[in-house]
Amino acid sequence: MSLKSFEQLYAAVDQLETPVPVAAAGGADTTVIQALDLARRKGWVSPILTGDIQEIEERAKLLEIDLSHFQLIQEEPDSAAMAVKEVREGRAKLLMKGQISTPYLMKAILNKETGLRTGKAIGQIVLMEIAKDSRSFLLTDTGVTIEPNLQQKTELIESTVEVARKLGCPIPRIGIMSATEKVTDSLPDTKDAEQLVQQGNQGKFGDCLIQGPLSFDLAYAVDAGVKKGIAGDVTGAADAMIFPNLLAANLTVKGIMYTADCQFGGILCGTTSPVVFMSRADSVKTRMNSLAYALQLI
Repeated sequence: MSLKSFEQLYAAVDQLETPVPVAAAGGADTTVIQALDLARRKGWVSPILTGDIQEIEERAKLLEIDLSHFQLIQEEPDSAAMAVKEVREGRAKLLMKGQISTPYLMKAILNKETGLRTGKAIGQIVLMEIAKDSRSFLLTDTGVTIEPNLQQKTELIESTVEVARKLGCPIPRIGIMSATEKVTDSLPDTKDAEQLVQQGNQGKFGDCLIQGPLSFDLAYAVDAGVKKGIAGDVTGAADAMIFPNLLAANLTVKGIMYTADCQFGGILCGTTSPVVFMSRADSVKTRMNSLAYALQLI
């Protein structure tokens, strides 16, 4: 079975019996307010906004959105810390990144006393859907860990496999990405890929199929495997792609986002609760996608 499409995720979340409380750090943002209001009206969420209350109210007024169904929390000591506190203390089940920088939010998430650490590597997992190919796949880590070591890559794979299963794929096909399909001393990440595949074959990640190193074309396109003579369970059929570093992952995902006919959403893995985590430049649609995605993981 393949990963659920966003249409399927929306349909699943529409069936929620009670709204899920969501705390948005940096709530003074037009698309954040619009997305949470739409999600509230659909019965998905109960919104909590942290930040400058006067600015939040001014933006909502311009949008003609009634904030009486929102909980507003002034940013004291800061917006990120207050939103994380709502999740840590159980008043919210999801954290959402709003108009706030990634380093600022991560500082609050990673705080040893008051954050959302689990001891595992924290990474961003983007769910990408390509319309023309009817394909959905996960990309990890596209936003947090700059140069993951072997242990961190292991933990990111574990998290990605868990996410894939919750998105309807019981035996996910995992591609370990590189610039080549050959193990070579000149690309140390291919050595890591070889070890990660060995771990997968030994059952480290449970029921999944793992292959690598693989270039993007081999992980995505069947005909690339045929032309290059590269076979395997994951070739042309990856449900998830694990990248060697943040540079490769971020450039790949943003290249797809801005040039392909696609839908996408993102969350953080490795935290005590799901974190809706995408760019401050996101549209309302992408924020809704990310919410539907994250709500499927609770």
